[in-house]
Amino acid sequence: MERPHALRPVGAAGSPRVYGAIVSDTDELFYNPLAPGYVADPFPHLAELREHEPVHQTLMGPWVVFRHADVFALLRDPSTSVDARNVTDDARAQAISSMADEEGVELTGRNSSILNTDPPDHTRLRRLLATAFTPRTIEALRPMVQRLVDDALDRMAEQAAAGATVDLVGELAFPLPFDVISEMLGMPAADKLQIRGWSEAVVKMLDAVLTDDDIRAAVRANRALDAHLTSVLEWKRANPGDDLLTLLIDAEHEGDRLSADELRDQVALLFIAGHETTVNLIGTGTYELLRHPDQAARWRDDPDLAPRAVDELLRFVAPVQFSRRITLVDTTIGGRTVPAGSFVLACLASANRDPEVFGPTADELDLGRADASSHLSFGSGTHYCLGASLAKLEAQVAIGSFLRRFPDARLAGEPTWNGRTNLRGLSTLPVELTPG
Repeated sequence: MERPHALRPVGAAGSPRVYGAIVSDTDELFYNPLAPGYVADPFPHLAELREHEPVHQTLMGPWVVFRHADVFALLRDPSTSVDARNVTDDARAQAISSMADEEGVELTGRNSSILNTDPPDHTRLRRLLATAFTPRTIEALRPMVQRLVDDALDRMAEQAAAGATVDLVGELAFPLPFDVISEMLGMPAADKLQIRGWSEAVVKMLDAVLTDDDIRAAVRANRALDAHLTSVLEWKRANPGDDLLTLLIDAEHEGDRLSADELRDQVALLFIAGHETTVNLIGTGTYELLRHPDQAARWRDDPDLAPRAVDELLRFVAPVQFSRRITLVDTTIGGRTVPAGSFVLACLASANRDPEVFGPTADELDLGRADASSHLSFGSGTHYCLGASLAKLEAQVAIGSFLRRFPDARLAGEPTWNGRTNLRGLSTLPVELTPG
């Protein structure tokens, strides 16, 4: 494999700034998400870093950890933080704040969401939300998820019968998580495509490389999303129901446990994080199965394989490629000292293919893999993904039902990648279906 070149900050006077982009004439190995073809297949580059530079400081400042053992230890380290305000000398945060000022937007930074808070605030928020995401509660949603999936597959069959190529992302992977979260929350009908645009702009900020335009789009999307959620919360207060959103609103009033910002930010997180990641799992997971028809046949012939199959897809595609931590004290990782106040990215995608854990077949898709559940796609420790059971359920129902309904499905050309290096996934997945 041709080694990606290293990078240093670029942007001549008067040209757009690129935060994180680097250029170099050296042959030294550096993490380079701008390498040609990286988004479509980042795994060879990650494997090279895992082997030769497993604890790596990028030229843009943040550190990246690539081995499973180090990633696992970092995610569970109680001396680290998830609150970006603990990062020292954060040029990206300064650029975002400056852009928000230019746009006349007061940024909250979603600092009160469960994703960005440390204990004890995190503990309080998680306790409040946890009852809605127990495995038993999520399993009770299976009939609703199956109904939504069946409706989507019926629409796809109608398109195929009319001779059309079907976009699996647009027809199944995208609308399903959106509709599930909306029903759980008891949200009123909304413009899915509008919210999808806001969500895509916001999650782009999780990437290693940003431009001024990316930051400006995210600032504006945050402003629009906040306005939308404020109106939704007002509507729900006037129309309470037996749903998660009513529960959160009631909790806000009972002893003032949730501030207005906390309430809004939890709902935003459920929509953005709970939606984007599952879209990627269903879309990219189905894509890999269509590329590996022998594995698709295993699942189709053995529906009981679904839980293990989804764990293997989570390991193999890593819908979230990185999880962040901030060191609060000087921390030794893999024999290197990472200073306090450093931004550290735990590379889940690399850890999930570490041969030290998954053996010599780590780069192969094997739906029967016995240790597939050792993946770190949902993180680990205190911040283990609250929505893990929901994402697994949706993927089991959506992908399993698709494989059984359309056993002769095949790719109809190249998919379109979303261009994101963290929440990596597909924007479109054209498939040819035989109506059934």
